[in-house]
Amino acid sequence: MSNLHQRVTDEFQRRFNCVPSFIVRAPGRVNLIGEHTDYNGGFVLPMAIDRAVWIALAPQDDYRVDVYSLDFHSPAAFSLERFGHGDGWDEYVRGVAWSLQKERYLLKGWKGILASDIPVGAGLSSSAALELAIARAFWAVSRWDWNPTNMALAAKKVENEWLELQTGIMDQLISAKGKDGFALLIDCRSLESQLVPLPDGVTIVVLDTGTRRGLVDSAYNERVAQCKIASNFFGVAALRDVSLEVFDEQSHELDALIQRRSRHVVTENTRTLQAAQAMQAGDAVKLGQLMNASHLSLRDDYEVSSLELNTIVEISNSQPGCFGARMTGAGFGGCAIALVENHTVPLFANKVLEAYHEQTGIQPSVYICHPANGAELVTD
Repeated sequence: MSNLHQRVTDEFQRRFNCVPSFIVRAPGRVNLIGEHTDYNGGFVLPMAIDRAVWIALAPQDDYRVDVYSLDFHSPAAFSLERFGHGDGWDEYVRGVAWSLQKERYLLKGWKGILASDIPVGAGLSSSAALELAIARAFWAVSRWDWNPTNMALAAKKVENEWLELQTGIMDQLISAKGKDGFALLIDCRSLESQLVPLPDGVTIVVLDTGTRRGLVDSAYNERVAQCKIASNFFGVAALRDVSLEVFDEQSHELDALIQRRSRHVVTENTRTLQAAQAMQAGDAVKLGQLMNASHLSLRDDYEVSSLELNTIVEISNSQPGCFGARMTGAGFGGCAIALVENHTVPLFANKVLEAYHEQTGIQPSVYICHPANGAELVTD
């Protein structure tokens, strides 16, 4: 039994004086490659990680939802028969209930204890994990057919309509559909996906810079708008439809800034498909090269990196056993990832921690991550 499994179970028994009927969990994610392509209808290659939101819960006879967060030290409490917006983390609980009801799922009430080991604001999709864990909790007490893609779409609606954030589908889909040992190549237009194995002998190391994303919301919406300008110029529904050949032929007519933004998206889609092929072939060297190219594109063309992200990526690439590294997530802070030979991981982690702190004065964190299952009912 994991530490969080035990923690939510014990706290549930203490607070409610009974044992939980169900334990559910939903993972965070890292994106190996394919950044800022999801809202452009493109390709992404994330993997669910072995850090997750856990909920111990039991059904209630009425239509009340009562959930206590051990991380935020606060409750979410409301009636499914009538509720509106709340404040803080419980907006996600209310939003999931609203979205599922809007999709005509019949919901029953429940009480629960929630905890997570996904760092908030680090680009590891703690919010998507929370949404899918809450959806799994409603499923556990209400028992409709669980369809991972439909649940991801319902969670995305929470972001887009309840919280009014312009996010794509990637985070919710990987939290819903992840599989132990695999990354997932996702077509963000059709929502088709393909399991892709990590090459043998390598580990994904998540490098938390210790900085958090400051201007990400406004900058994110700005990038969305810039990509729309570019897709209108090319006469396509989304930049996913622009080939490298067409981009090279026509992009000189674009404003220089829009040209850079669209070049990132067009080349990143190509890199993502090539990365999936490299992983299928077990080619860690090629995968690392593509990760490096992705970071440079995000730094120079899309301009969503930061001094700290660039520093930790450069330090990582200077270490023995590192095949490649890149920022991951929306940018402007948060985490980078590195592809590292298994036997060098402990030394790699220590060297990066030491060098980054020496250069920036910031204490980073390192998470050794393994591909995990998506949102699930825990039975052991």
